[in-house]
Amino acid sequence: MKLYLDNCCYNRPYDDQTQERIHLEGEAVLAIINKYKQNDNEIIGSPVLDMEIEQIRNIEKQEEVRNFYEETINRKIGYNLDILKCVKELSEQSNIRTLDRFHLSFAEYAEVDVLLTTDDKFKKACSKLNLNTKVMNPLNFLLEVMGNERND
Repeated sequence: MKLYLDNCCYNRPYDDQTQERIHLEGEAVLAIINKYKQNDNEIIGSPVLDMEIEQIRNIEKQEEVRNFYEETINRKIGYNLDILKCVKELSEQSNIRTLDRFHLSFAEYAEVDVLLTTDDKFKKACSKLNLNTKVMNPLNFLLEVMGNERND
């Protein structure tokens, strides 16, 4: 199974952990990545993730997130015409924000099974589209998908 995590997932373990949802999502992200790295599953990166990480204003957090991201991914997809075409099509089909359209396009192009996000609006907008990639919150993924793997 291939995964793509959007920028909010890479940030989550470094966000304010005093909020319960943020803490739980951060722990879920760490558990998912740990499990996937142990099983040599693919975690896909992209230049859009690189760009978003570079835009983190807090330099210390930026460095932590960048290191976490670089240690996590085992393949990075570059820009190409198919991805740009998909971004354009998504802009015509939905009101998904530009960077999220890029994340989704990279995930679709790489034939990713699941794109993880903590962004509820992004997830809801994706649920209205006909996608090959499933878009999920890391907590739900941990409970539904990884929970089922244990039972198989």
